Amino acid sequence: MPLQTDTESGLVIVAKPAGLTSHDVVARIRRLAGTRRVGHAGTLDPMATGVLVIGVGKATRLLGHLALTEKQYLATIRLGQSTDTGDAEGTVLAGAPASGLTRPGIQAAADDLTGEIQQVPPAVSAIKVNGQRAYRLARQGRAPALPPRPVTVSQFRITAIRQAGELLDADAEVTCSSGTYVRALARDLGEALGTGGHLTMLERTRVGHYDLSAARTLDQLAQRLEVVPLAAAAADAFPAWRLTSAQAGALSHGATLAMDGAAAGGAGPVAAFGPDGTLIALVEDRAGLARPLAVFVP
Repeated sequence: MPLQTDTESGLVIVAKPAGLTSHDVVARIRRLAGTRRVGHAGTLDPMATGVLVIGVGKATRLLGHLALTEKQYLATIRLGQSTDTGDAEGTVLAGAPASGLTRPGIQAAADDLTGEIQQVPPAVSAIKVNGQRAYRLARQGRAPALPPRPVTVSQFRITAIRQAGELLDADAEVTCSSGTYVRALARDLGEALGTGGHLTMLERTRVGHYDLSAARTLDQLAQRLEVVPLAAAAADAFPAWRLTSAQAGALSHGATLAMDGAAAGGAGPVAAFGPDGTLIALVEDRAGLARPLAVFVP
């Protein structure tokens, strides 16, 4: 069911299956929506499943801001082996018996990886190094030394463990900021325990406001393309600023407005709506003035 007009710009919440890249999913939605103006808010590795937020039409301008929202995952970490990718798709590099580990001991190591931490991204990642993706350099045998980056892990909870010979599988719930690599958490947990570790399962259960209950499979979307309208998507994700007709007209033509009321003084984007509920722009407060981040109504 292709999209016909800009009024149907919005978000598509996909339940990504294993085996597809995020770009594969974008390509499918482009065909279903009948437009090339499609992008995603935060990559999921091919092995991973779960919530992938896709923007269609004008909603692609929301994606960079939506990508900054908190994310939640279910993961299984295999302790006793490390891989070059940090997940089960990589080559095993090393390992040590994990049979002596206990759940309290694993949780204590996970607690040390909780909070505001400095995380070194996996060498096999989409991070750009001198204009090239790190994973391409790694595949050429030139794996880059990536610097650590600040991320926030607000929850890293071990929910169950299962012994498998000298290996041990630990199930975990992770809540973290944008830019956090759960593969790197698995790697670092294994290193802290002295056994090595890598992911064998990863499911993203929430991106910001949207969880698995809102997600649809590609087969379901092929039958009926469900789109969260642009204005509703912005209202779900950002504080709302209700404009008068005069303010809406001025902002849509590039005028600088003084922010007032509940919209003023906050951190992060604010969604500015016209009197009829139309999304006019995303703005941020700069010294009491509205600085447009993206304008949706020319």
